[in-house]
Amino acid sequence: MLSARKTLAIAAAFVGAVVALSGCASNNPLDEPTKGTAGGDAATIVVGSQSYPSNETIAEIYAQALEGAGMKVDRKFSIGQRDAYMPALESGEIQVFPEYTGNLLQFLDKDATATAPDDVYAALKDALPDSLAVLDMATATDQDSYTVTKAFADKYQLTSIADLANVTEKLTLGGNPELADRPYGPKGLKSIYGIDIGFKGTGDTTVEDLVAGTVNVADVYTSDPRIQTDDLVVLNDPKGMILASNVVPVVSTTVQDKVADVLNAVQAKLTPEALVDMNVQNTVDKKSSADIAKAFLSDNGLN
Repeated sequence: MLSARKTLAIAAAFVGAVVALSGCASNNPLDEPTKGTAGGDAATIVVGSQSYPSNETIAEIYAQALEGAGMKVDRKFSIGQRDAYMPALESGEIQVFPEYTGNLLQFLDKDATATAPDDVYAALKDALPDSLAVLDMATATDQDSYTVTKAFADKYQLTSIADLANVTEKLTLGGNPELADRPYGPKGLKSIYGIDIGFKGTGDTTVEDLVAGTVNVADVYTSDPRIQTDDLVVLNDPKGMILASNVVPVVSTTVQDKVADVLNAVQAKLTPEALVDMNVQNTVDKKSSADIAKAFLSDNGLN
């Protein structure tokens, strides 16, 4: 734990030095003039995002919600991976960021063993650097899952992974080839739930194979828009076999009290179905993150 904090602190100092020396001739969002830090406008909240649409949409929701509450917001989106933005978060250069509990915990503490949502959330709180905090986690997740077609779920009355024990036909799990040896793959299903399942490496065609019936269970990310467009059902994981990765705002402790009520209200409405629907709007309907965020806030009485 201590080593993760030291690593972030050293990286933060390095990022600060690079920003100071590089001037303005850079396309990196972290190199742009930053508000909300020393020498800037302390009343401005800096919201960041990773460089993919789903995360940017959540960040835009946070930004618009804060603006609706009368706060000034500076957006620094599409920053990249955690190695780039975590030091900026710890230093206060960025103050609000949408994250995912399990993935962030593993980044901070590679020896973490928690997998269930509440356990992961508690461990994440302990693993964070002192300058950062997490607000409420949403029920929305972006993680691996055991997913089936609605027709298959209806046939066997499936709502959880445990219910697969009641399936009378041969079970075959589809997913990337490395899933065969992951702790939540066939061996994990056998040891944790006592269920035997075959495996087929389906790679990029996992959902297509599931819909076609080549496999009858698939590892699908819970935010995948095809859950809605292809009428799929994500099975609950009551024994915490799969690492939970709930959407959670990571915030600087300097603004925690200021933004908590606003962002926690957003989190309460950010359900798995809502996140999938927003991803459908982005990938299928080609709507902008700003328009999707505006509609989400309006539909949920948050603006």
